[in-house]
Amino acid sequence: MKWSCRMNARNFRDQLQQFAFVLPALAVYIVFFIYPSVGSIYYSFTDWHGLEKNIAFVGWDNYARIVQDEAFATALSNTLRLVVVVSIVQNVAALALAIGLNGSIRTKKLLRTMFFMPAVISALSVGFVWSYIYNPVDGILNAALRAVGLSAWENDWLGNADIVLYSIMGIIVWQNVGYAMVIYLAGLQGISDSYYEAAAIEGAGPWQRFRAITLPLIGPATTVNVMLSVIGCLKMFDIIYATTGGGPGYATETIASLLFSNAFGGRNEYGYGAAIAIVLYVLIFVVSWIMLKFFRSREVEA
Repeated sequence: MKWSCRMNARNFRDQLQQFAFVLPALAVYIVFFIYPSVGSIYYSFTDWHGLEKNIAFVGWDNYARIVQDEAFATALSNTLRLVVVVSIVQNVAALALAIGLNGSIRTKKLLRTMFFMPAVISALSVGFVWSYIYNPVDGILNAALRAVGLSAWENDWLGNADIVLYSIMGIIVWQNVGYAMVIYLAGLQGISDSYYEAAAIEGAGPWQRFRAITLPLIGPATTVNVMLSVIGCLKMFDIIYATTGGGPGYATETIASLLFSNAFGGRNEYGYGAAIAIVLYVLIFVVSWIMLKFFRSREVEA
């Protein structure tokens, strides 16, 4: 009996020590994530304007306004276009780079470093640099086009509403393709050469080996990269803020940038901004859950 009591006391002390180690991280998580999230849900049902003490409960009015808001509809369309185009282009380019740099190229280490470098630069810095590159008067891109005799292709890359969203897509892909490449490289290097040797003996060509061996076995890497690109585009804000601010008009407005402009861009509509934030959270959760279920099922089949 005494031995059992001593064991229970020891187990309790061990659990208490373990909880003490977890407590600081748990406190930070509650203070900086749980509390603001619950607060956002509450404020999304109010007309809060920031510093006012009198906050009126407005029910579902903010969410009804979202449904009727043309600016939100445009932002949603732009966000989904970013998700589709960037996810496809970025992953195809990253996989092509990974396959190319997984071979016996002498300078592959240098090239891997060069392609990965943009990923460690802050998005705001990337946005400011590309704003200069895209400058219609003094920008490097138009100057390069003039130098090679393609003056007809010169454009106001961030001022033309017809092409500005594609200009933003180019920046996003440029910054993130190297990071995705590294993930694909890790997947490729985990594939045993014996699979390719056996397929070659059976007479399989390069495309057949790629389709039957490479693609199925890099399934986990593909899942990670697609999820990262989709979620990153759904909450895209920093590059938009540093380059166009959502303009011209609403041509590059995303859900995240619309949230910022309503809550912090001078309008001080914190209640409406909180409602947009909740809608964005739900959208990210639903899309992520659907995609994760889809890719996990494909990995199991493979």
